[in-house]
Amino acid sequence: MKKSEWSDKQLEELLRQMPKIQDDRNPRDIYENLPIRKKKPKQWLVPGLATVAALLIFFILIPKLMVGPQYSEDHAGQEKSSVERDIQKADENSTIALKKEDASPKARTFSGADKTQTSKTAIYDEEVGDGKVLTYWIPDPQIQILVPVSTIINDSNEKTWLELFNENMVNLKEQEWGLSEFYPLSASLKLDEKNNAILVDVPSNHQYGQGSATETNFINVLKKDISSNSDVKKIRFSTNGEPGIELGNYGHQDEVSVQQQKNHAYFFYYSEGNDIPFLVPSIEKYEDIKKAVEEMKKDQPALGLKSSLLPALPINEVSIKEKTLIVSMEDNTSLQDDQSTINAYESLLLTAKEFGLEKVFITNPPTKNLGPFDLSKENKVPLAPNQRTLQ
Repeated sequence: MKKSEWSDKQLEELLRQMPKIQDDRNPRDIYENLPIRKKKPKQWLVPGLATVAALLIFFILIPKLMVGPQYSEDHAGQEKSSVERDIQKADENSTIALKKEDASPKARTFSGADKTQTSKTAIYDEEVGDGKVLTYWIPDPQIQILVPVSTIINDSNEKTWLELFNENMVNLKEQEWGLSEFYPLSASLKLDEKNNAILVDVPSNHQYGQGSATETNFINVLKKDISSNSDVKKIRFSTNGEPGIELGNYGHQDEVSVQQQKNHAYFFYYSEGNDIPFLVPSIEKYEDIKKAVEEMKKDQPALGLKSSLLPALPINEVSIKEKTLIVSMEDNTSLQDDQSTINAYESLLLTAKEFGLEKVFITNPPTKNLGPFDLSKENKVPLAPNQRTLQ
């Protein structure tokens, strides 16, 4: 193959005389439109990739320019080629754009700043809209307590609460939440509107009579599920269509009554793998809310429950005025505007609801705002605790 007789300076001058190649697109846009991109590269590679792409175009054009008249060397070295200038400009613009992106709020959020965001954990009136609230009671892994988990079902289609309850129990995420796998129930639940009862039919080989803890949990779960979601007062049992159920320690049962569970205090329960606690009512009932609040300042280690008030919310005294709980804080108290204090405040709201109260008012709040709550005003009690999304 004959060696080219063109000198380096002649080639440079030839390229300088070419029409200027200009692409107004941002180099990042050029890169994003490449047809093969398996994964997003590290940000420091982007300027280099833009430069490589431009150089690739440069070398593809060289063979086509190796023919034509020779040009004098008089203008050689007067200025950089337009191609070189465009490459340099593209590289500089890419670097500037990346620096701006690194300093943007979006970049800071991605780095983990959103982890400090605080929020409510219970469900309140203004959040429900046209949906329906369902509460499921799930045993903890040690089968010592029942943890209420609530959700809002928006696609109700005029279905009854029990139809929605049956449909959605399969979507519960007990393992993810660090709770015991209990749902879906191995039973059929139907509403008997005429007798204001729930008909519970179990198969002949049901497991709910195998041990006192299992049968007690089965009965308690049914009672709490029904009382939390309806005004039904009775459960009627059948086994494979035949009246009654055998439950070992309970013996043969045809029906049990359902009563609203009230006068409990709410504590923290930390399930494995979760930093935010569940708010769980005590097993014990208290004669008045003053006694309940005092107990909320203590742990209940036998049940794995932690104080929901201390150290986050040091309360001095409580009293009742009409349907409002009046609260005074300890002197020289300072409140942290964080998730732990919001959880403590919600435990107080839920406990107030247990005693038939509708609002909570702090007379001497150390701060006006606590997350989404305005402490200078009365705050309504929640509809249900521990909101979770099922889908």
